[in-house]
Amino acid sequence: MTASSRGSRAAASVLRSTSSRPRQPICASCSHSQLSRRTYAVAAASLKTLDNAPNSELPHVKAIPPVTASTPHYTTKAGILLTRPPLLTPPLTSFEKAYFFYQKRLNERLALPFTRYFYFKKDTPADTDWKIKARERNGVAARELGGYRAYGEEAWNDELLVTDLEQEGVEGEGKSKGKGLGRMGLAEPKHVVDSLVKEARVRAIEGKDGAAVEVQEGDAVHVDANVDQPLKRWTDADRKRDVRRLDRQLARTLYLLVKREGGGWGFPAGELVGRENLHQGAERVLVQTAGVNMNTWIVGHVPVGHHIINPRFHPESGDLEKQGTRTFFMKGRIMAGQANLEGNMFGLSDFKWLTKQEVQKHVADKYWSYVKNMMSDR
Repeated sequence: MTASSRGSRAAASVLRSTSSRPRQPICASCSHSQLSRRTYAVAAASLKTLDNAPNSELPHVKAIPPVTASTPHYTTKAGILLTRPPLLTPPLTSFEKAYFFYQKRLNERLALPFTRYFYFKKDTPADTDWKIKARERNGVAARELGGYRAYGEEAWNDELLVTDLEQEGVEGEGKSKGKGLGRMGLAEPKHVVDSLVKEARVRAIEGKDGAAVEVQEGDAVHVDANVDQPLKRWTDADRKRDVRRLDRQLARTLYLLVKREGGGWGFPAGELVGRENLHQGAERVLVQTAGVNMNTWIVGHVPVGHHIINPRFHPESGDLEKQGTRTFFMKGRIMAGQANLEGNMFGLSDFKWLTKQEVQKHVADKYWSYVKNMMSDR
């Protein structure tokens, strides 16, 4: 049976039951309570007019104050907080370096011993290469743990000790001892990188008779130059202090700051046009400010901060001399491209990609008090 047929039969049974059943009398209190629920009908009757035309002079409508689109003393602007997110993790603290170093040694104690012949065939160049490198690191498999033996008598001594720091080198004020690995010695990223690069060098090759031959540094077949070196955390833009490039401060968030016609610095902003909202206005302002040679994305439809400049009035007459501004900033991301102020519509003369601390040095103190909380510390 379909749903429509079941519904029609149920409705028919209800009608038959109500028509055949005699009407039940109700008491006065029940009838009063049921009638009192329809108070909206009484309110509608009190507002009823003689004609059917809508009457805007009704008391409840007349008491509502008129709503204005905007305050005449202020103009609304859409600003854009264009950011380049961090591309690298932040540098490790001393505690984090020591902690991760301890975790590596602890993992050596918990892991199974390294079985050389499972990976290298005996008396091959690869086997000889591994034996040469293992002999230099005290016969252990780990390459960056300073010769720590996880299964020896000193296996319990897996913490980073002060003797390790003094033996491997500590950087002082202007002088460096030992190998100059840094304050944390073996736990410094420099030591890890140097150890891995050293292990990547080929130390044994196949000779004329098929036997493995150790490669010396002075040999013509020395292949140290072919080892790929890891990139540095500091780029060429950091060394030259070029604040217009995006490949600087890779571990920090950069913000686009522009120089206005009056000489002050701030984030791009412009007045709203027509009926556009803040999201649309921020997209338009960004294109009119920095050009179309950028792949950007406006995040969300809610502003992340605001900046207010109060209007200026005449001290005697009280007339408005200059309108105030209310700027609402939308957050944006740049994924590719670069800003280009040529032919911009706001008279901007320069731009910079700065961190939060660098932005504070360029903007006014009052402007900074408005925008500081919408920027990330990193």
